[in-house]
Amino acid sequence: MVAATGELVAGEAGSLPPASRAVGEVFRAFLKLGLTSFGGPVAHLGYFRDEFVTRRRWLGEREYADLVALAQFLPGPASSQVGFALGLLRAGPWGAVVAWLAFTLPSAALLVAFAFGASIMDNPVGDGILSGLKIVAVAIVAHAVWGMAKALTPDARRASIAVVAMVIALLVPAAWGQVAAIALGALAGLLLCRGRTPTVEAPLTFPVSRRAGLVSLSLFAVLLVGLPIVATVTRSGVLEFVDGVYRAGALVFGGGHVVLPLLQAEVVSGGWVGQDEFLAGYGAAQAVPGPLFTFAAYLGALGEPGLARAALALIAVFLPGFLLLLGVLPFWNRFRSVPWAGAFMRGANAAVVGILAAALYDPVFVSAVVDVASLSLAVVCFVLLLAWRTPPWVVVLVGAASGVLLRVF
Repeated sequence: MVAATGELVAGEAGSLPPASRAVGEVFRAFLKLGLTSFGGPVAHLGYFRDEFVTRRRWLGEREYADLVALAQFLPGPASSQVGFALGLLRAGPWGAVVAWLAFTLPSAALLVAFAFGASIMDNPVGDGILSGLKIVAVAIVAHAVWGMAKALTPDARRASIAVVAMVIALLVPAAWGQVAAIALGALAGLLLCRGRTPTVEAPLTFPVSRRAGLVSLSLFAVLLVGLPIVATVTRSGVLEFVDGVYRAGALVFGGGHVVLPLLQAEVVSGGWVGQDEFLAGYGAAQAVPGPLFTFAAYLGALGEPGLARAALALIAVFLPGFLLLLGVLPFWNRFRSVPWAGAFMRGANAAVVGILAAALYDPVFVSAVVDVASLSLAVVCFVLLLAWRTPPWVVVLVGAASGVLLRVF
């Protein structure tokens, strides 16, 4: 994929380790997250913030919020796009690739195993683990909202923008409601946040040239239009399946859960997968860490050739979002240098806080906290993160074990 994007040029990202060490560092960091990041895309953004902003200090709060805002604007898997950009920032093109692989392959492998009959969660212990992991997600997202709110909504105007964005996201739960909330927040920033002290943190410089960006956008369009033509001409069932998965990944706004109805329309209505198989896989996808887009690997593994089609489906569902991200990044940097861009981004960043707060309530809180015991566990996990600075993977283990105990007793 890196070669297909054309010219990726080296950029400056501050004080970086040697290239080979940086790639290894990215791989280890994202592999840990790929094994422990439960709770869906919003929770993933909380894990990323804790790991790369708070602990490793690869970038600041404002830069991280900029990436989140950009990913929310683009189709595709928002949390994976942020992770891809973080790997690109830290270690260049190979860093982006290994960040995606390390974050994605654990959940993809588990779902492919499930497709081959390894249903390990259909029992009381599995139900308890799943319940505990959903409660952990409440604490992770609450911690992210807390930290980002302190940095990005420090005054009454930006706090008000965040509240309005939260209300919009709650009243209009569709993906376009989130996009509208960020757009309105950015416009409010132009009106309310001008003339403020500019951020002292340097703008992020990604190693992507304008030419590479244009090539990426062109490749995105060529695949979107060309895949169905080639599949029809060749009458290849595998290509038809890959085309459907690519189109679902290219048209989805709002993260992992939104891709499910699109995939259902492509693979169930198209006769590739039965409705019962689809729903069983969806249930399994809730119990594994990492991005929900890896559900495509499960769908691919149900057909022939199993592993090969699973790999093609996995690449096809992520590729459009990454091509769009690479296409926009060079122009995003130029946009940030425009004089009024600071006010624009302050408003957008405040809106991102509001959107995360809305997601903290629905679906994260309402789906996980169902009684006093689950609320108590959520508070304990939050205090472990905030006050005791416990690593998120430890909190995940505590939540999973506690979920089993709550289910048993």
